[in-house]
Order: sequence, then structure tokens, then C-alpha cells
Amino acid sequence: MPSALETDERALRPQSFTPPLGTGDTADYDRAIRRWTRELRWRHAMLWLVAPQPGETIADIGCGTGSFAIMLKQLHPGVSMIAVDPDEEALRLARGKAGRAGLAIDWRQGFADTVAPASAEAVTSSLVFHQVPLAVKRSSLAAMYRALKPGGRLVLADYGRQSGLMRLLFRVTVQRLDGIEDTQPNADGVLPRLIAEAGFAAVSERDRIHTATGTIAILTARRH
Repeated sequence: MPSALETDERALRPQSFTPPLGTGDTADYDRAIRRWTRELRWRHAMLWLVAPQPGETIADIGCGTGSFAIMLKQLHPGVSMIAVDPDEEALRLARGKAGRAGLAIDWRQGFADTVAPASAEAVTSSLVFHQVPLAVKRSSLAAMYRALKPGGRLVLADYGRQSGLMRLLFRVTVQRLDGIEDTQPNADGVLPRLIAEAGFAAVSERDRIHTATGTIAILTARRH
């Protein structure tokens, strides 16, 4: 029987969710990310911070079309890779890319609580949290915390605090596609506080990458 906390968190799941490219076509997502977000810069920074080791289980939450999960598995074939996303079309594209690359990845349709408690050494997420309501940001971070083994690590890349020109660029690109309500907390710099409130220790903003769509922050933390 599910606990009251688990029941509450299921109630916080969005009945519908913002697709990877918001109001755009999911098939265009990879091209848009590559062109407008300095993708290789922040994905390689994430890889370095995850520091995967052979035999580890790594869960990528909100994997979208699978680019980061595939990159990690290609460079570190000794890890077990779990990749989770609610969007059926995004997962179809991800499975196709992994199949062509000959990579075995555990693709799962669902949300953060799809990963079993204390089953992963590392949890990652990229460009997801700006697309979900504040309550779902909180419940997802709580589920990611539970998914980690003690001492496990979190690496998260997403739009962070925006200022000056970056705030303007964020407004006319990301907020135009994904709306204001869910994205504004990110632009106001809420993510580090939410990560700490979920129970994580050593929360740190490790990098800020300025792009044509706003500033992408890379955050790390650990489960106690």
C-alpha cells in the first residue's frame, strides 16, 4: 500500500506535461538544442561532474530524446544506464538513436519516481525543471533524492537565475515556447534552494553557461 507521501507526490504529477520543445515539434528538439544552447559545452561539463565509474547505475530523469544518456553510455559502457521520460514521442526517438548506436539503455516512460529507491549512484537531469510547475519541481527532487544510494550524487543542468541580457533572451525564446508560470521560478534562481529543501547536501552551482536562450546553470549535490 503506498505511503501518504507517495500518494501526495503522485497527486502532484502533471496530468499533461510540456513536451521537450514546448509548443514546438519534438522532432526538431535535437537540432534546436544543438543550435541555440551551446549543447556540447554543458553536456561535457555534466559528464565530467558525474564522473561515472564501471558498475555504477546512473539514472537520467527527463531524458527527452536521449542525447545525454546516449553520450554517457558511449563514453562509459561499463555503467548501467536508466533513462526516464513521460513523453512517448521523445522516447521513440531516443530508442531509435540508441538502437542505431548499438547501445543497451533501460528506457522507461514515467516520472522521477519510476526509479527504485536507493538504486543509483548518480542521478542526472537536463533542461527539464524549467518546464514543470513548482510543486512538481519539489516532488521530482524528492524522488531523485530517494533514488540515490547514500552518498550518491546529483548533477542537474537547467536554466538558472537570469539577469540583464540573459533575462531578455530567456523571455523571448524559452518563455515564449514553454510559458511563464513554470519557467519564472527558474529565472528567479529557485533551483539551489529547492535542491537543499529536498534533503541534498553540498549544493553547489558549478558553472553558468550563457547561451542565445539564457543562462544554463550546472548544479551538483549529494545525498547524505
